[in-house]
Amino acid sequence: MSFILSLDQGTTSSRAILFDSNSQIAGVGQHEFEQIFPQPGWVEHDAEKIWSTQIRSVEDALSAASASWSDVAAIGITNQRETVVMWDRETGAPLANAIVWQDRRTAEYCDQLKTEGREAWIQEKTGLLLDPYFSATKMKWLLDAHPEARELAKSDRLAFGTMDTWLAWKLSGGAAHITDVSNASRTLLMDLRSLQWDPELLDLFEIPRSALPEIVDSSGELAESSLDVTKISIPISGIAGDQQAALFGQVCYEPGMVKNTYGTGCFILMNVGETPVVSKNKLLSTVAWRVAGKTEYALEGSVFIGGALIQWLRDELKIIESASEVEALAAEVPDAGGVTIVPAFSGLGAPYWDPYARGAILGLTRGASRSHIARAALEGIAYQVADVAAVMEDDSGRTLESLQADGGASANGILMQTQADLLGVPIRCSQIAETTALGAAYLAGLAVGYWRSKEELSAAWSESARYEPSSAPAEREAKLKRWRDCVSRVRGYESGSSEA
Repeated sequence: MSFILSLDQGTTSSRAILFDSNSQIAGVGQHEFEQIFPQPGWVEHDAEKIWSTQIRSVEDALSAASASWSDVAAIGITNQRETVVMWDRETGAPLANAIVWQDRRTAEYCDQLKTEGREAWIQEKTGLLLDPYFSATKMKWLLDAHPEARELAKSDRLAFGTMDTWLAWKLSGGAAHITDVSNASRTLLMDLRSLQWDPELLDLFEIPRSALPEIVDSSGELAESSLDVTKISIPISGIAGDQQAALFGQVCYEPGMVKNTYGTGCFILMNVGETPVVSKNKLLSTVAWRVAGKTEYALEGSVFIGGALIQWLRDELKIIESASEVEALAAEVPDAGGVTIVPAFSGLGAPYWDPYARGAILGLTRGASRSHIARAALEGIAYQVADVAAVMEDDSGRTLESLQADGGASANGILMQTQADLLGVPIRCSQIAETTALGAAYLAGLAVGYWRSKEELSAAWSESARYEPSSAPAEREAKLKRWRDCVSRVRGYESGSSEA
């Protein structure tokens, strides 16, 4: 009996999942940790609590499978991306709380760099937009706020890392200071083509090279666990950021294949092959993974409000008592009755990147009911994904043939059928919902021969449901035109300059 252990380190909880050779889950453990909000717009985590919840989750997963460390063939790591922690190599202690990807404290600094004309240069090098979302500005803020950290850097005692780096460091007992290329590509510090830390970017953000981890493959003999932690030495052989791991777990191994995770938000990624595509439409170009020295890239678009819109119907409007009720409520009407919801609660993500947009319900009449609003909410999620898919096709020069769906909201039949109709392609829902953890497991397992090849993994993938498009192209285009008109009415709202 042997398993692959996947550490799935998320934004609100740490999970551990054991997968068997049939890609089935044998044991799960999960523990939440505190979200720290020191000021409006600031979000922090205690890195030591992340480690303690992660290791407790592993213990629970092993117990659930009636297994021990000796039953683990390899370890894979997947993680919340862009979150940064800083620690002392000698003591192993964090020097401050980790700054989370959601944190906006460096917004003014990013605006300053944009004013200086840096954004196009940075995007060409990294494939990323200049935004507080990414890691480099967080690192600079930490160094500026903690002068003692720069002193430690002078004696090579300072260590920076995203959460994959922190977990690998802790698992290895401090022997491994590494990050994989997919996580490194989210920092604003790695050249997208050389796959190395870029000296000009390090100078711009004033980050000492000695503090950064070694960039390694996403799958391979990356590190070994410490006997003090795992009782026996176990290879750490797979690492990927959460959305890249989900792309791998969804077996999107051919260029043009696309997955969308329908979670709190939506993350849409397209495999674009071995050459990066720098977006003309405000998408992100990122490393998907590097396996056996071969690098593959992805285009990524983020929708800020996905399943969170359903939570809003439940918690604020109170038209449902649980999220699972929304499909039955929406099914009471054949369509949204002309109602459109643009869920720009915190601005609009890709492809608009408009922080000043605000949410709106349009097209209300006296006959509009809560059922129409429920259906419009589901459509509002699907419309946003359709916007991203359209510019992905434009940037990549590839035509979308199908979309692999995962995440909690992918269980909603009306949402999935609406998505198929708006995209004009089949929607294929994964049989295994835990595709992020599965992707990390696949990367780790391939490296140690637990699975033989990506072809074997592709053959094992199965769908729980499939939705074929049923609307005519003219109907689809009319709906999308109406949606984009509604979006134009909410853009720039907070700044007082609508784009309508």
